[in-house]
Amino acid sequence: MKLLSRQSQALPGVTGVARVARRSDALLGRVGHGDVVVFEHPDIDRDTADALVRADVRAVVNAAPSITGRYPNLGPEILAAAGIPLIDRVGEKVFIRLKDGARVRVHEGSVFAGEEEVASGTELTPEVVADLMIEARSGMAAQLEAFAANAIEYMKRERTLLLDGVGIPELATVMTDKQVLIVAGSPDTQDELKSLKRFIRDYRPVLIGVETGADALMAAGYSPDIVVGNPERIEDETLRSRCEVVIPAHTDGHAPGLERLQDLGIGAVTFPASGTSEDLALLIANAHGSSLIVTVGMHASLAAMLDRGRGSSASTFLVRMRVSDKIVEAGAVAGLYRPKVSWWVVALLLLSAIVAVVAAVWFSGAGQTYADLIRGWSADVANWFKGLF
Repeated sequence: MKLLSRQSQALPGVTGVARVARRSDALLGRVGHGDVVVFEHPDIDRDTADALVRADVRAVVNAAPSITGRYPNLGPEILAAAGIPLIDRVGEKVFIRLKDGARVRVHEGSVFAGEEEVASGTELTPEVVADLMIEARSGMAAQLEAFAANAIEYMKRERTLLLDGVGIPELATVMTDKQVLIVAGSPDTQDELKSLKRFIRDYRPVLIGVETGADALMAAGYSPDIVVGNPERIEDETLRSRCEVVIPAHTDGHAPGLERLQDLGIGAVTFPASGTSEDLALLIANAHGSSLIVTVGMHASLAAMLDRGRGSSASTFLVRMRVSDKIVEAGAVAGLYRPKVSWWVVALLLLSAIVAVVAAVWFSGAGQTYADLIRGWSADVANWFKGLF
């Protein structure tokens, strides 16, 4: 048995426990270090790739094309940059031949369970991903047309929310004329929070955590005032941190994750709307009178919005337009912000200057002369007071 174990360890490629499901969102909550993810996800998006990188998976096996060519989706580039092998187009038979929890090995586009090859496809190396992305950019025109059509559809459906704030929940946290920091989970979140450390210390903005962004705030030593998102994606410690919890709900009233909060004995308010959790956090901050909204881990480039999918990209575009006079990204704040000078620092500098001048005069040759003058002036003042009485 030891010989067989050594032979399996010597085989090329990477090994891990297979986590198998057709839908990626059914997997993300249960994958972890060393797992091999097997799913069917055309055009792997940035959010999915970021979640897989954070989970530290060993490899990703996709039954569908990871880059269809419709638009330059960002997920495969993120996986390639993290050094996670991505096996593409292995086909649907993998879901029949491979069971969840099986020990598998991935090597050069093939997936092995023991000595049996259960699936094969194409490994998307960084060079292959770069070539496919160049081709995908040619499909941007068609995607922009679809994007515009979906934006109009979303505007019709949510016009009362966007224009009048109908449906935005009332909260106890006061945001009127205050600066608000909205934090979403991304590979850049921790670095961006570090760059804003002095800004947060000086201005003490209202802190809103969006799902894993709320956990990132806790990890950085801050306690969120408000948490927005599905509680299933947020740690228990964060939910118990005396923050207000807002749960996005479907238009029929169903709020995913509400049962978990009930089990924890935590209250929450629901926000029925069809936008993303990030979009709802922006609308909350704007509707409650914030003076400035600083975003962390939230990227709104054209490529990033197209990468979200049709419905969510339309909501992001329109919500950003709604709050455009208040919103600024963390990178801009970190680059432009100059820390406030505290009054005690000014007082300390002034005191130091006075001490330095007095010491210089005292130890100079003229020090005794100035001392005699001061004594003489003091005596004159004392005699003048005596003459009054």
